Amino acid sequence: MPTQAATWKERNRPARLERRIEFEDYEQTREFLEALADISEAANRYPDISFGRTSVSLTIQTDEDAGAILPEHRAFARQIDALITAVPAAS
Repeated sequence: MPTQAATWKERNRPARLERRIEFEDYEQTREFLEALADISEAANRYPDISFGRTSVSLTIQTDEDAGAILPEHRAFARQIDALITAVPAAS
């Protein structure tokens, strides 16, 4: 199972949510990224992603017009959180 650092961090200028997730191996990282792609397509929301072999950093940017973190941004973050617990443990 992935190592869960703190939850999402709220940042300002610009308003955004950030999170880093550590995984035990590359297979877990890859499975998480594939599942993230699926929910991103379904929600039509695409976080900024940077990743290494065993880590993923995510940023959910707010819409330029909003200027603030809205309930739909938090709902998308919760969908991502559900993926973290769904990633199987390394064998």
